[in-house]
Amino acid sequence: MNKEQVAEVAVAVGAAGAAAASCIGSVMLFKRTLPRPEETSDDIIEEFADPEKMQEYVVRMAPVGEWMEKQTLENIYITSRDGLRLHALYLAAEEKSDRLVILHHGFTSKAMDNSTHAKFFHDLGYEVMMLDLRAHGESEGKYVGFGILDRFDTLRWVKYARARFGDNTRIVLHGTSMGAATVLMTLGLPEIRESVSAVIADCAYTSPAEIFSHVMKKNYHVPSFPIMQINGVMSKKLAGYSFDEYSTRDALRCNTTVPVLFIHGAEDKFVPTKMSYENYAVCRSPKKLLIVENAGHGSSVFENTELYEATEKAFLEEMLK
Repeated sequence: MNKEQVAEVAVAVGAAGAAAASCIGSVMLFKRTLPRPEETSDDIIEEFADPEKMQEYVVRMAPVGEWMEKQTLENIYITSRDGLRLHALYLAAEEKSDRLVILHHGFTSKAMDNSTHAKFFHDLGYEVMMLDLRAHGESEGKYVGFGILDRFDTLRWVKYARARFGDNTRIVLHGTSMGAATVLMTLGLPEIRESVSAVIADCAYTSPAEIFSHVMKKNYHVPSFPIMQINGVMSKKLAGYSFDEYSTRDALRCNTTVPVLFIHGAEDKFVPTKMSYENYAVCRSPKKLLIVENAGHGSSVFENTELYEATEKAFLEEMLK
């Protein structure tokens, strides 16, 4: 075999290796993201905060868990537009209220993981609904929606809330991480803009495609092309949507009326803090941005509880007056 033939073989082998690596990477990404998650993975937990801080947060959350165990919670079920049975927990206000918050958790979490937020809003006199997003908790679904599908589920929950609590109810949508991206994406729906009084988005990404590309480069040191493109095809075929078909920016450009509070930890290693800056810049409605120093992913409320809750309270008092 001469030098030219050796070079041709090397190129062919390299191309085959790259193709194989892309296929393997695509399958790995798909399996780690789209199917119903069993629990929060270790690598995601490691992105939240350092171990010492996590231990501190767990200790601090314990009283909230004990408080929640003493509360009477109602199981609520509705049906999604694609026929899934969706679940939420309802925590009634001590006195009937005309304010309701609908809490959205993050990827691999569940309704009860919003207990800290639930207690805060309950103490303010709100009716509280804690959702299990599709493919999480007690909600049905084989595949995660990453906000693109969940926005339509949230619309169903808002319609349910309107029918149950009345048209005069002031509805606040609150979300963390994937839940935050979800509540922002809902703002692209006219019926949401007509029905919701305020949105609070804590550490939202801009789109599934962009957050997955970021994680692949940061954690696995591989380029997004062609893995994202392959996954887009797989996701569209199996889950009914592609990662890049919608974004928070698309939705925020449509919204000129619903006020939005953006929150993000300055030390977020999972969803880049710049994504909240990007969302904030695009937002055309009344808005506020809170960056919490020293806070990791989804940890702002634990890192500086006083600042976090004071900001939420002031924002809502101003926007819902």
